Amino acid sequence: MTDRVVPMVDLAARHARVQEAVERGVVEVLRSGRYVGGPVVRELERAVARRMGRAHGAGTNSGTDALTLALKALGIGPGHQVVVPALTFFATVESVLHAGATPVIVDVLPDRPLMDPDAARAACGPRTAAIVPVHLFGDRAEAPDIGVAVVDDAAQAVGATPPCARGVLTATSFYPTKVLGAAGDAGMVVGDDEELVARVAALGSHGMSAPHRHHRVAGHVGGNSRLDAVQAAVLRAHLDDLDARIERRRAIAAAYEAAFGDLCLPRDPGSPVSVFCLRHPRRDALQAALRAAGVASAVYYPSPVGTQPVLGHDPAAAAAATPHAAAFCRELLAIPCHATMDDDDVRRVIDAVREAA
Repeated sequence: MTDRVVPMVDLAARHARVQEAVERGVVEVLRSGRYVGGPVVRELERAVARRMGRAHGAGTNSGTDALTLALKALGIGPGHQVVVPALTFFATVESVLHAGATPVIVDVLPDRPLMDPDAARAACGPRTAAIVPVHLFGDRAEAPDIGVAVVDDAAQAVGATPPCARGVLTATSFYPTKVLGAAGDAGMVVGDDEELVARVAALGSHGMSAPHRHHRVAGHVGGNSRLDAVQAAVLRAHLDDLDARIERRRAIAAAYEAAFGDLCLPRDPGSPVSVFCLRHPRRDALQAALRAAGVASAVYYPSPVGTQPVLGHDPAAAAAATPHAAAFCRELLAIPCHATMDDDDVRRVIDAVREAA
């Protein structure tokens, strides 16, 4: 048995796959003197928008800001409610709060960790301004078609086929651990409505219409949330490797599904497999056994978002209000599934899970 741990992600190994292209692109930016905005950012915005099946893109400095600015661009703010799922990273709720609106948290499906569209429909009322389906782990979440704006949280869904981008605006993240990740924080909003995407860009650039001319945009004061040119150059190089890394992730996922059967969550065939999770009734014991076997793992997520202290809810009541999400939080465990794993790594994971499960 080797002492090497099979990691959840290996960013250095991923960089090595595209090192020459990344470093060439970064040096070109540094030599150009155009560090904020410029042609490399515009090129990336067009390329990502095309990849996600949309006409326009606006880079931001994080996925959290991408979702916040998308909501603000729609004029969503104080007095409005936004429906979100209980199983997601807290940034989904955080973005609603930063826009000034109130998050309404609904349960997920019993067999998939995706927003229950019937629960979302039931939660909508006269103050509902938007629904935010979270395409968790790269799988498509559905939102009810009831005449309310849909804003996709596709932070984990870049590379999905077909794209998880059907709302009026779609926000995504390029956090380093994502399938398409930067060398720091970065994000983007894509959409078909050129005016709405332009609002996102304006909100992320101090609400400027011209140098030293600042306006409210859709009722909001702008701020500083721009995708810098160095990160754009890094992402442009990684984008060329995206298809190959997704193909490898899907192959590993298929091997796990063949080995583990019903322990695996249902998966969309076109998912980029941003995260691969097992569902196990003794999740913590499984995680401990994998750790002892030299296999990393991670919990996605430890508790429903409604239980977070910042919201001021009674944790037990919040968990009870979303029982399916609470069950997933007790039972889900993510295991390594990334393109830099070799066949020996995959076999080690399979053997360790079989031994422990």
